[in-house]
Amino acid sequence: MIVTQAEPHDVAKLLAFREEAAAWLRSLGSDQWSRPYPAAKLLATIEAGTVFMLRDGHATAGTITLTPDAEEGLWTDAELTEPSMFVNKLTVAREYAGQDLGGRLLDWAGDRAHRAGAQWLRLDAWTTNEALQRYYLAHHFGHVRTVRDGKAVNGGPRVSGWLAQRRARSAEHGFVDRTPNPERLRFAA
Repeated sequence: MIVTQAEPHDVAKLLAFREEAAAWLRSLGSDQWSRPYPAAKLLATIEAGTVFMLRDGHATAGTITLTPDAEEGLWTDAELTEPSMFVNKLTVAREYAGQDLGGRLLDWAGDRAHRAGAQWLRLDAWTTNEALQRYYLAHHFGHVRTVRDGKAVNGGPRVSGWLAQRRARSAEHGFVDRTPNPERLRFAA
């Protein structure tokens, strides 16, 4: 499988991934991703070069967003001085479930963050999705705190404020990486 940067034509696929994931989460009793994500915001992240696709031949097996920009109101000023990269919108197509592609994408993200000079790979997860929180804990993230104040990126109250982090490190993820080398973070040593 190959990791590539997303392109503008991938917006429809990414929105479909989100809808598929939301339907699956609903079947598990979670309201995660029940609000539509604005296509324009998704396109902006693609154009910023922070959205990555996991390709399996002509199929797309998964996606992950990895950005040096933290969502406002989640991390402290002191934490924001530490070189970090942030995972968002990790999604694996249901037909690829059970292969730990999500865990391998997290390893890929940690490796990329490490190469950019990051100390931490950080994320915010849905505050009420305890299964997802356990998933991240099982993948060596440590819970930092849960933030409930503020607004969600796509409107409404904050619902994704369970904060976790793990050290950014070199990793064998098993994917062919066809992405450009990451830019060094401004706080990197």
